[in-house]
Amino acid sequence: MQGEDPFDQGAGSILRQPKAVWATAGASVVAFMGIGLVDPILPSIAKGLEATPSQVSLLFTSYFLITAVAMLVTGFVSSRIGGRKTLLAGLALVVVFAALSGTSSSVGELVGFRAGWGLGNALFVSTALAVIVGAAAGGSSAAILLYESALGLGMACGPLVGALLGDASWRYPFFGTAALMAIGFLCITAFLKEQPRPARKTSLLDPIKALGHGGLASVATSAFFYNYSFFTILAFTPFVLNMTPYKSGAVFFAWGLLLAVFSVLVAPRLQERFGSLKVLGASLVLLAVDLLVLGYGDHTTAIVCTIVSGAFIGMNNTVYTELALGVSDAPRPVASAGYNFVRWFAAAAAPYLAPKIEEWSNIHIPFVVAAVTAVAGAIVVWIRRSALTHEAAELEPKHATEDSVTVFAD
Repeated sequence: MQGEDPFDQGAGSILRQPKAVWATAGASVVAFMGIGLVDPILPSIAKGLEATPSQVSLLFTSYFLITAVAMLVTGFVSSRIGGRKTLLAGLALVVVFAALSGTSSSVGELVGFRAGWGLGNALFVSTALAVIVGAAAGGSSAAILLYESALGLGMACGPLVGALLGDASWRYPFFGTAALMAIGFLCITAFLKEQPRPARKTSLLDPIKALGHGGLASVATSAFFYNYSFFTILAFTPFVLNMTPYKSGAVFFAWGLLLAVFSVLVAPRLQERFGSLKVLGASLVLLAVDLLVLGYGDHTTAIVCTIVSGAFIGMNNTVYTELALGVSDAPRPVASAGYNFVRWFAAAAAPYLAPKIEEWSNIHIPFVVAAVTAVAGAIVVWIRRSALTHEAAELEPKHATEDSVTVFAD
């Protein structure tokens, strides 16, 4: 139908799903918990290991830098050993390196172990999305909402678990994550059957080649700028708020709840009414405004703006995922790998650069930079809006066919 948003088609109930999908989604919740887990304990880690904020921020940088590079490997591995084995390999690496993180005696050791954790998370998360899209009932829209639900719940619970366990010792959240991921490993083993390998093996360069598609390159570029803003909030704000683990955990728990609600419930309704690109552009601009108020407001204002940012981040995450999977003519796992390869570099850069920018200037400027990158992401979407909508509409029948054929799961 003319005028219908191609990114909003095929939605179905996210509740009626096979056990394999629920097992994968449940393990995904814990995987995403690992991202925000360290937020409320960053000051405690800095104090316990006698490290500066910029040194501790390398926990995010090493994690996401390895995650970004590993995106080129995930499709190569999963197309050869299958989705189930790739998920289990990723989970096993997370269990090992999360546990080792808790034994660290220096910030250098902890940064190194977080890098290994990032490799495991990349193998798991990228393959989990392909499994859920391939196996979920209700088409790709239902699958993406389920995946974003796992992301939002994980982001909400991560800081809470980090605060509860980290109040006793900054080491305990790492051990707790290792235990939860071990449970996820057992659930995947029990409920996800061995899957047939894809007919065509993915090469290491396929995700890079996929970025040659103008639509996917535009989405990845916009998401790169957005992720810098996102992870300035996630990695730098805890030092600005300078609260106890419990209070910081409560702030980011509320932040994560808004992220989950707006990604799963609000974003689809706004997309249906206004269209995906308008929602994304407006949300990015509002995020920029929120960042400026956060950077220049008092302590109470900073807390409120941190929580409110979860709403904009939730909407952005949902729309970006749909865009990345919808605008490219490459297979969805390959398109997702190329998209994530680009955007995770910003997630690695922001935690390192934000404290450095503060050292070079003042505490306000890191938020000004993050606001500018959010606007830059909106500008890319605005410039490419016609092409993005046209390309998604042309490729919708092809992706609908993909949705009817399992990728990694029955």
